[in-house]
Amino acid sequence: MKKKPKLELTWIGKENRSKLEPRILLEDAERSHHATHRVTENDIFDNRLIFGDNLLALKALEAEFSGKVKRVFIDPPYNTGSAFTHYDDGVEHSIWLSLMRDRLEIIRNLLSEDGSLWITIDDNEAHYLKVLCDEVFGRNAYITSMVWENFYGRSNAAAISPAHNYVVLYSPMGQDWKKVRNLLPRGEKSASKYKNPDNDPRGPWRHGPIFANGERHAGLMYTVAIPSGRKVSPPKGSHWRMTEPKFWEMVDEGRIVFGESGDNNPAVKLFLNEVQGGIVPRTWWPHTDVGHTQDAKREIQALFSDETPFDTPKPERLLLQVLTIATNPGDLVLDSFAGSGTTGAVAHKMGRRWIMVELGEHCHTHIIPRLNKVIDGEDTGGITNAVDWKGGGGFRYYRLAPSLLEKDKWGNWVISHDYNAAMLAEAVCKLEGFTYAPSDSVYWQHGHSTERDFIYVTTQSLTADQLSVLGDEVGSEQTLLVLCAAFRGKADRWPNLTVKKIPKQVLNRCEWGHDDYSLKVENLPDAPPVAQDALTPAPYQGERAHKANPGQAPLFGEGEE
Repeated sequence: MKKKPKLELTWIGKENRSKLEPRILLEDAERSHHATHRVTENDIFDNRLIFGDNLLALKALEAEFSGKVKRVFIDPPYNTGSAFTHYDDGVEHSIWLSLMRDRLEIIRNLLSEDGSLWITIDDNEAHYLKVLCDEVFGRNAYITSMVWENFYGRSNAAAISPAHNYVVLYSPMGQDWKKVRNLLPRGEKSASKYKNPDNDPRGPWRHGPIFANGERHAGLMYTVAIPSGRKVSPPKGSHWRMTEPKFWEMVDEGRIVFGESGDNNPAVKLFLNEVQGGIVPRTWWPHTDVGHTQDAKREIQALFSDETPFDTPKPERLLLQVLTIATNPGDLVLDSFAGSGTTGAVAHKMGRRWIMVELGEHCHTHIIPRLNKVIDGEDTGGITNAVDWKGGGGFRYYRLAPSLLEKDKWGNWVISHDYNAAMLAEAVCKLEGFTYAPSDSVYWQHGHSTERDFIYVTTQSLTADQLSVLGDEVGSEQTLLVLCAAFRGKADRWPNLTVKKIPKQVLNRCEWGHDDYSLKVENLPDAPPVAQDALTPAPYQGERAHKANPGQAPLFGEGEE
């Protein structure tokens, strides 16, 4: 039998992929903020707010947080057309898909095995996003799509007034994610369905079904005589939910009722104190449960006196519901399209760890002040009262480091002058897949990949004698990757050393100097994405350039091997 071809979403430029540089993160302590004292023993202080392009930031997080994020919530640009006025529909749609695909692939690596991804989106791209996520995560990873009533009025300008957005949900566990998701609290409306008309000492109860649809089994097919004398059997296509001996046992226990006259079809008594501790989430999320866009705008306006710059902020109750279902206290939450900072604010109040990424200047004018008020206990709105938030904890503010390599005035790739020795060592560790952990006592241990494999990064040109001494210090039980400006001698002379030159060793790894992969139209190309060859950095020309310009040596020149 011929195998069916795999169905994939196609678009202009799909084959073009960015070679992302895994930047290091630099903390700005003046913008970080922590409470002056502990409010509770569960206060969390190691949250992260990252300022910079969100695709580069995701790449920067990948090595440290791969498989560790419990829940990702993103509210990406909806690609309504107004944001892409320079392009026709086909091109704008293709750009959006490419940029989303690149982000989703890293998010897939960041998610824990029992984690989940929640994406808010509208009708314009929702169905394409679904197919794209199927391709990135696999169709089996799709859980469902919630319909959020984000607008409850009516728009006279529309043919049919829009009233909802979608919240698309994926998990690596697929439908088995049911085993780890949480139930929603049972509210007053749900609990009010349970009554106690017969003063049963077991408390309030409601009627439950006694028949089940499905294959008819001999042990579940029988006829009973109810108190009125009428005989009852399962309707066509159904069977009893219990065997006949169990049925009469439950009758004796008062767990099956027949109505006041004794002539009703039997029903099971479901007691409130015996049902599961909450209610199963549904796909319909009305604004009365989770809020709407105007609620969210009012929450922002209550924190800031100026007009909110956000067209479609998310209400805190929406994030409360998502985090209640998908996380537990202490779990790590990521939002790489931070917007107004709602995810971090809600996660903080709920005792979850969080990471947010934002490139816009409102990161400084709105997100930081909002988080500061949450931490200082000055935010009285949103879900504050619902979760009894009193303040506490903190966050660290980071910005993306500049690109590791830059071109000098002769066009040679050299190490950026913004990098000091520690930054260089950390950046090269990340590029080479090592954990950056500089030793206080061993100068050549800048990081490690295993307990016996280390990395040493230096701007020096090393002689054969220096490498021999280094090899003796490393010893026969350990190995060391040495990245230096240049070296003399045969690279295989020292069996416990692997000696490479920088920047030559890393030159073709990434797109150097590319700082913005954002979805803003002013940062997009004037034409569909170009072929990958045009994006690949030019080969290192240090020695050739030095010979052509003998008065100027590259910062990292060629050595003799």
